[in-house]
Amino acid sequence: MFYTYFLLFIIYSVIGWLLEIGFSLFELKKIVNRGFLIGPYCPIYGAGCLLLVILLSDYSDNIFALFALAIIICSLLEYITSWLMEKIFKLRWWDYTNMKFNINGRICLETMVPFGIIGVIVVKYVNPFLLNLINKIDPHTLTIIVIILMSLFIIDVLISCNVIFNLKTVTRNVTKDSTEEIKKAIHKFIHNNMFMYERIVKAFPNMSKIIKEQKEKAKKAIEDINKKAQKKKETKKNKAKK
Repeated sequence: MFYTYFLLFIIYSVIGWLLEIGFSLFELKKIVNRGFLIGPYCPIYGAGCLLLVILLSDYSDNIFALFALAIIICSLLEYITSWLMEKIFKLRWWDYTNMKFNINGRICLETMVPFGIIGVIVVKYVNPFLLNLINKIDPHTLTIIVIILMSLFIIDVLISCNVIFNLKTVTRNVTKDSTEEIKKAIHKFIHNNMFMYERIVKAFPNMSKIIKEQKEKAKKAIEDINKKAQKKKETKKNKAKK
């Protein structure tokens, strides 16, 4: 059962990613690789659909109850996810403040209604179809598929979280009285992670502000390092002359 649920989670995460790509193409007239992770999936969709399937399958014959409950469950999930990510990363990843009927900018009516529609479609039609396909897979093959997907997913989460956390911590190490090695390390870090930064900025425009701030801090820290190093050299020269 766990393997089935995890595979459903990944499938729904990929479908969610495709939906986000479609939305960006419609709104921005270009493809934007949405999502917090590197891979082509949005876990919040996977978690949301999985919750709907587990909690609302008994309501599949009652469209109105299914619609209303899907709105409540998905909205709670989006609100809690927004709050947790802000607490963990000290950053608001999405903000609906400018939209009507929003709650603390974390959820809004414009997203709630689609949640209800998606909930009905997933629970009543999509999930039974997917379960039928998954049940046809040989158990041994299913286990191998899930283990591979889970390994890739965990690695993705670790890498993505590491990059975001390092955005916050990369400048902390330069507060020490320093060396040329520290300066090189900063440049190397920024250079090596630029692809991930650009990827995250495109997915979450709010990230551009924090990245800019961190770059400015790193630049200032490097300047301070150079000044301290120059001052030390001058002090040594003055002592040598005496």
